[in-house]
Amino acid sequence: MSNPLGVLLGKLALSSPLILSSGILGLSASSLKRVAAQGAGAVTTKSCGLNERPGHPCPSVIPFEHGLLNAVGLSNPGVAEMIREIQDFRTKSSAPIIASVFGANIEEFGMVTEIIAEAKPDLIEVNISCPNVESEFGLPFGSDPVACARITKLVKKKAGKIPVSMKLTANCPSIAHMAKVCQDNGADLITAINSVGPGMLIDLNVRKPVLANKTGGVSGPCILPVAVRCVWEIFRAVKVPIIGGGGVSNTDSALQMILAGATAVGIGTGVYPKGLSVFNEINNGIREFMRTKKIRKLSSLIGGAHV
Repeated sequence: MSNPLGVLLGKLALSSPLILSSGILGLSASSLKRVAAQGAGAVTTKSCGLNERPGHPCPSVIPFEHGLLNAVGLSNPGVAEMIREIQDFRTKSSAPIIASVFGANIEEFGMVTEIIAEAKPDLIEVNISCPNVESEFGLPFGSDPVACARITKLVKKKAGKIPVSMKLTANCPSIAHMAKVCQDNGADLITAINSVGPGMLIDLNVRKPVLANKTGGVSGPCILPVAVRCVWEIFRAVKVPIIGGGGVSNTDSALQMILAGATAVGIGTGVYPKGLSVFNEINNGIREFMRTKKIRKLSSLIGGAHV
C-alpha cells in the first residue's frame, strides 16, 4: 500500500510533507539524522555563506508568550564545512537533504551555490529573506524584484541540475509578485516565509531591549496567519511547488499550510517547545485527519482551500 503522507516536491519524493526548516538543528550531520529519524520528510541545513560567520552576540534568542524573538545573525561555519556535514549525513540517513545558502551580495550567492552543489544536496534553498543582508538599494534581497531576478538566474546557472527554491520574506509589498519574479527567472520552487519583523521586546527590570542586537526576527505561532496568507497568495500567482512555513507547531497549522497551497510544510520554531517529537505528532495527526475525512492521498488537499 502506498504511503498516504507521501508527496512529490517537484521531482523529489518525500515520505512526509514535513521538512525541518533552515536554522534549526541544521549544523551537524548527527543532529539532522535525529530529525529525519523522528519523522521529517526532509531536513534543511542552517544557511551557510562563503566564509565562517560568528553572528550576533548573546542573548540572541529569547522565547516569549507567542513565539521566539531572535537575532542569531546568520552564524555558520562556512560553505566548505557544510559540504562535509552534508556528505557525512549521506552516510547516516537516506532522507533528502536541502542545503540553505546566502550571500553578502548577488555575486556571492552564485559563488556559494556553485560550491555547495559539489555536495549534491537534493535541493538548494536560497535565503534571500534574511534581514542581516541587504541589496544595493538597502532592502533585504527578497524585497527587491531586480535583485531577486538576478540572484535567481545566477543560482540556477551555478546549481546545475540541482533544483533551486527561493526563500521569500513577507516584508515586501507583494510576496506573490516576488514569487512570480523568481519563477519567471528559473526558480523550481518557492519557500515562504522567513521570520517577520524586525521586532523588539524590552526587559522591564533593566529597561533595555532583551536582545543584544536590540531587534530581531519574530517567529512561532504568532506569525501563522501571515504565513498562511503568504502561501495562499503565492499559490495563486505561480505554478511551481511551495514549501510553506511560519508558525507551524501542530496538525491544524500544518494542514492550513497545505490547504493554502503548500506541497511541503517547514517546521522551525515548533521544535523548541515540543522537541523532535513534533514531527511524528503532526504526521500522526494528519493521518487521523485523513482517516476521519476519508482522504486517501495527502496531495489531494494541496490548495484545497482555493476550490
